[in-house]
Amino acid sequence: MAQRSYRRTAVAGPPDARVRDPRRPAAPPDAHAGRDGETRVTVWVALAANLVICGAKAVGGVIAGSPALLSEAAHSVADSLNEVFLLASVRRSRRPADERHPFGYGKERFFWSLLAAVGIFVTGGCFSVFQGVEAFRGGGGETHEGYVIGLTVLFVALLAEGGSLLRAVLQVRRAARDAGHGMAEEVRAGRDPALRTVLAEDGTACVGVLLAMAGMALHLATGQVAYEACASILIGVLLVYVAYVLGKGARAHLIGEAADPRLRDEVRAFLDGQSEIDSVTALLTMRLGSDAVLLAAGIDLTAGYDSETVEDAMVRVRTELKRRWPELDQVFLDVTDAAAAHRSADAAVRLGERAPET
Repeated sequence: MAQRSYRRTAVAGPPDARVRDPRRPAAPPDAHAGRDGETRVTVWVALAANLVICGAKAVGGVIAGSPALLSEAAHSVADSLNEVFLLASVRRSRRPADERHPFGYGKERFFWSLLAAVGIFVTGGCFSVFQGVEAFRGGGGETHEGYVIGLTVLFVALLAEGGSLLRAVLQVRRAARDAGHGMAEEVRAGRDPALRTVLAEDGTACVGVLLAMAGMALHLATGQVAYEACASILIGVLLVYVAYVLGKGARAHLIGEAADPRLRDEVRAFLDGQSEIDSVTALLTMRLGSDAVLLAAGIDLTAGYDSETVEDAMVRVRTELKRRWPELDQVFLDVTDAAAAHRSADAAVRLGERAPET
């Protein structure tokens, strides 16, 4: 039987992303939904804490005339707005793929996280710096009673923010354990931008409350408003830095950040180990969402396989890739027969050897 030749083919997912490939081994049906549900609860806890704390800080700040406490109230306003953004991101990112968005809406999370970073920068950071500058210019007129109210509010806020931070830390720890690496790596990877934002907000809030308490205490002890003004400015600078870090991460994902290098190395090693594959000429990845990755690989085939064998092999390889790494939501294998060029060259040489001498 004559071997059928081929030049180039591409094996990919179903043309319509809404149609599930029956060959794809399904992940646990509630795995992603469970993680999203846990993230939503974490965000709701943070939102509830911030709304209560925001009102208390605002009332206490007005009564005490404290710039540091008013800065903390602005911080809580920013955090509350951001939690609303994050809740919207979790819901909207799970919309199914459609004709206009064949890769789904996973990047919605990164967009709303970027808006949250802008909110932290403008509502929290800039207002806090402004409050500190105004305190330097105008001096302070706090009373002893105002200090007591302010410090009491801040202590309660520290307990509430600490509880919300503890929940976020526990969720990050579980995610890191499931992924098989440490918490620091999980935070840097930022696979769930909503969770990462809540963690950053709550951590910053706890530090901000401690700064505000220190500023108010020093103001009470020395009578110098400069301590409280400095605390307000430091809170603002801290918020601006956190906003920059979160915005930088969201930007990287929005413009098409590659997947974890370890995942790329593992996929390349798997492809190199297949008998039908001679070499991997290109391996490109892009994160499509918190748990979805696009993989595009260029591969050269080992000589001696016909087109049907190649097609079966590529289906098997693609299925195995998705079984081993469920986050590979879209897989494209661009297949070229590297041996074809060698066979053509050999044929040309043989033809030249058979040509009659003139």
